[in-house]
Amino acid sequence: MTAKQPRTELDARYSSALNPRPGAKDVTATDWAEAEHRLRTAEVFWITTVRPDGRLHVTPLIAAWHEGALYFSTGSGEQKAKNLAGNSHCALTTGHNSLSEGLDIVIEGTAEQVTDPARQDEVIAAFEAQYRDHITSPEGIFHGFGDSIRKGNDLLFAVVPGTAYGFGHDGQTFSHTRYTFLGLSRK
Repeated sequence: MTAKQPRTELDARYSSALNPRPGAKDVTATDWAEAEHRLRTAEVFWITTVRPDGRLHVTPLIAAWHEGALYFSTGSGEQKAKNLAGNSHCALTTGHNSLSEGLDIVIEGTAEQVTDPARQDEVIAAFEAQYRDHITSPEGIFHGFGDSIRKGNDLLFAVVPGTAYGFGHDGQTFSHTRYTFLGLSRK
């Protein structure tokens, strides 16, 4: 399944357009193509899931953007897997840890486990392309990633965005873009 092209809009309530600074009057929404580029090149993501008692659980992980969905894996006994078994809603975040530059991206959606072996292989190839030697080299920190998923030791999940946000920061100019996905298309 893949997300359709989103409706993209600048949210002036949270952008420099509402609080003008030099250069801020020309603030525009960040194009979805730029957000996708950032998702394809990011190395670290943070996932937020909800525990059975309603408390949040946040942890870093690797993820790969592939054909309109963000994919990640986890062991079946890990807290995020337990949380997703009871509540599949989650958010994945990536960005740049600076106030003066970068684009932070938040993807909100529902995690669905990927069990089809052909789809798993396709997504594993996307991880290998994104993380290169970290996965493909015997010395890589995530070497064996694909085999662990194929053997069922780790679960693979897809999150198709329901809503996404892009928080841009360029010097003293800030933008807040909301991407609304109007539906899903099954592949």
